[in-house]
Amino acid sequence: MRWIGFLSLVALSECLVTVPLTKIKSMRESLRERDLLRDHLRQYAHSQANKPLRQPRVTVQPLRNYLDMYYVGTISIGTPPQKFKVIFDTGSADLWVPSIYCSSPACVTHKTFKPLRSSTFQDTNRPIRLLYGSGSMTGLLGYDDVRIRNLVCKSQAFGLSTTESGIALEFAAFDGILGLAYPTIALNDTTPVFDSLWKQGLVPENLFAFYLSSNKRNSSVVMFGGVDHSYYRGELQWVPVSEQEFWQVTVDSISMNGTVVACPDGCQAVVDTGTSLVIGPLSPVLNILKNINAYNTSTGEYVVSCDDVQSLPDIVFTINNVTYPVPASAYIRREQTDICFSNLDMDTSGRSRPWVLGDVFLRLYFTVFDRANNRIGLAPVVA
Repeated sequence: MRWIGFLSLVALSECLVTVPLTKIKSMRESLRERDLLRDHLRQYAHSQANKPLRQPRVTVQPLRNYLDMYYVGTISIGTPPQKFKVIFDTGSADLWVPSIYCSSPACVTHKTFKPLRSSTFQDTNRPIRLLYGSGSMTGLLGYDDVRIRNLVCKSQAFGLSTTESGIALEFAAFDGILGLAYPTIALNDTTPVFDSLWKQGLVPENLFAFYLSSNKRNSSVVMFGGVDHSYYRGELQWVPVSEQEFWQVTVDSISMNGTVVACPDGCQAVVDTGTSLVIGPLSPVLNILKNINAYNTSTGEYVVSCDDVQSLPDIVFTINNVTYPVPASAYIRREQTDICFSNLDMDTSGRSRPWVLGDVFLRLYFTVFDRANNRIGLAPVVA
């Protein structure tokens, strides 16, 4: 077959007819002859100057669901990049990861940042301390480049832990935490990651959004700089932020079967991607547990009969005159064949704290955190 192709090419070449070519004047030469070149070049330059710049694209960061307890994504810090698994947490505002200076058990079992291996690291020797509901860290403040997918945030402030306390941190499936709350609760004189992304012109819109799925694979996402409408149904319902520290909103009431069971005169709630449960004050939560016939176990947890779950009513949060039902399939979890645990937790501190709408709520509602307008958008997720 090769030879046939070769012979055909030779035969064809013997039949070719040579045609003389005439040089065609270029557009530039033609315009110059007509004394129009200068005006044309000016017009072209003006059109280019007024052409809109290419806008940054929405960045989608996959998150992995760990046992419905938390959602973890990968970032990197330094040059060359050092990778870490972090919780993208709207309930805090600081970024920190373990460091080689830490000898706590939690640091031994996780990746640690190595400052000397990064050519862009800047040390401050400033001590820091951060407290969380499930543990705490102390460490030092540093600056380095932080990467989230295609975004590179230059000279970002972050903590390098020197101690980490709490069993939850020791056995966690994440290394550190990336806070996405307002800068008012961040470490003094530091800029949180998302604020840096916006100030450095890396995102097209001053907002981010979460889609949290019960799927254990990487179907959950946090998106920076825009909203993907394919993740939710209907229209986003906007709720003003009532206090610009956490992502805090006003709840009109909480009801079951049409009867108000909590927040009869309204209350405050924090929308928190870093909390797995729905948490409320002691008395109102006990009232809800009473309504579903939950009983206390020796471990302090509340359980219901799994046979009753399908008949339990929704817990309905009314927020800015819009109702957000949370069905029993969400606020009850089955961990054994015949025992089902409550996904409601109580704040027993005795202080007047807001409710916390954690992942139990957020798995039902796509959530947009709009810093430009200080509001939260909610819409039912696409199943």
